[in-house]
Amino acid sequence: MTGRESDIAVIGHGPVARALVAVTGRPAAVICRPGRETAAEAAMGAPAVTEAATLPEGLDCVVEAGGHAGLRAHGAAVLDRGLDLIAVSLGALADDSLMTELAAAAERAGARLHLATGTIGALDALSAAREGGLTRVVYTGRKPPTGWAGSPAQDILDLAVLAAPATHFEGTARACALAYPKNANVAAAVALAGLGFDATEARLVADPTIGANLHEIEAEGAFGRLTFRIEGRGLPDTPRSSALTAMSLVRAVRDRRRAVTFG
Repeated sequence: MTGRESDIAVIGHGPVARALVAVTGRPAAVICRPGRETAAEAAMGAPAVTEAATLPEGLDCVVEAGGHAGLRAHGAAVLDRGLDLIAVSLGALADDSLMTELAAAAERAGARLHLATGTIGALDALSAAREGGLTRVVYTGRKPPTGWAGSPAQDILDLAVLAAPATHFEGTARACALAYPKNANVAAAVALAGLGFDATEARLVADPTIGANLHEIEAEGAFGRLTFRIEGRGLPDTPRSSALTAMSLVRAVRDRRRAVTFG
């Protein structure tokens, strides 16, 4: 790890956070859970604090890579300090009270909440279509059976012996994000870019015929039709964490200084 990104702080010190700072340089600080300060400092090469109130002065923004709990615990306090927040754990925003709290804090302090795209693309097209007649959006998430271990899928399907693709969730993006908090950030991102949590359809599939996570979006409206599919790879050292999620945060951090940005 080289260099220092002296005007940002990071919430979290897991694989995505570490992948971010490996590219952008050490942050000015890292926010972690109480009792995890030593581990956080070792992982991120930066001073650790346990709340936004004790972040150093001179910061420009804070990057959230700490999961739903990290966004809930620290998001509003970061924004209340007048600091922009780049968030990637978008499934947490299925909780309307949290979304309202963050939006109010941003407006109150004149800060900006930036929703990172995470592991999915085509969100710019969905956002554009929403302005002119988007009528239907369906998100389908496919993972090998082992990818659903520890989720509600294991109570619905016998993942160990699954021989053919099986759907274990169909419903709204809101229900998906609330039921699968560790697996539904993509469904939430699609909902936020398009028709919202309650009008976006979501489907989750355990598929023993694939070896990587697949994300698909189908959308239609006055603009025409859109189909998007991406096969996501994991981080080299942590296959269960999306490489593209980390890359989306790198892009968001770097875009703050670019004279010309895309999307």
